[in-house]
Amino acid sequence: MAQDFWASSGFRFLARGPEGWLVPGDDYLRHFLARPELEPPPEAGPGERHLHARLADKPRLALGEADLAAVEDADARENWVEFLRFRDRLLAAGSVEACYVGEFRRPRVELAPPFLDALAQAIVRGLLDGQADPWLARAGELFFRAQRVSVEGGQALAADASTIEAYAETGGFGNVGRLLRQQQTPVASVKMDVLNAENAPFYFLRDELFSFLLDLTPGREGAAALATLLGRWVEHLTGARVAVEPVARVDDERWRWHVGLDVESTALLNALYRGEPVAEEAKARLAALFRLAFADPADAAPEAAGCPVYLGLAFRADHLLRMKPQNLLMNLPLARSS
Repeated sequence: MAQDFWASSGFRFLARGPEGWLVPGDDYLRHFLARPELEPPPEAGPGERHLHARLADKPRLALGEADLAAVEDADARENWVEFLRFRDRLLAAGSVEACYVGEFRRPRVELAPPFLDALAQAIVRGLLDGQADPWLARAGELFFRAQRVSVEGGQALAADASTIEAYAETGGFGNVGRLLRQQQTPVASVKMDVLNAENAPFYFLRDELFSFLLDLTPGREGAAALATLLGRWVEHLTGARVAVEPVARVDDERWRWHVGLDVESTALLNALYRGEPVAEEAKARLAALFRLAFADPADAAPEAAGCPVYLGLAFRADHLLRMKPQNLLMNLPLARSS
């Protein structure tokens, strides 16, 4: 049986459409109703509980303003508004991928970031279905989870940002650790291991813990895995076959096009391309660099034909890295849209 992982993605509730894209069913919608943002807490009022129960029974149920107004808590009411917008967009699109791609073709993105991340997670989970490659799975986390990056001696290590914060607060021991810290009781730190050949088999035993570090240094398995996934992402969502490989630097007279995979790398690559001076500290925050080539030159826009496209990934001054895989849909020089 194929290795299962990322139960939080709801992938088991999705079916494959004729084109291979993921079609949501009622259970996929119910999967979101079980999330903390929508599951009524103990103190929730009867209006909120009634709305949740109705949607759990019929996830596609049409609701009006009066139904939402019955939710007592304002924050909970806003969460329901966001969910219903997401649900309606997803059902209208017909597939997870069509919903994701369509959102970034709108004049303004309106879906809340948690729902965009959920779509990205489901898409990547689908790209990895039937495989048991720990490096690909760990690299896939960057598509929907923020990272904290440390660079030392030329090595760039990415750690899950939420896991780092949880360890800082609880020492990795959940509510017990939090209580001990509140009582100023020393708590042993929990070591986050760099994914390597020895511990890689354990990834799938603790995949939802998001506790492995990923080495993004060129020449290492982590960088190669991320390059592979970026290529699969482009082909799956645009139809263009591409080859992506990690590189240490841009040393190319044919440099005509680049795509930043986040805000920081976009600004950095723009400045370097224009020949503007860039501080060494800013350059050091470029955690990964890739070269993308179209398998079929006809898939590239005329201005990028025959030339590689460079992809950058950088972290902020506070070491936070938030990859935006949608940038490949919006900024890649494609000759046509899928």
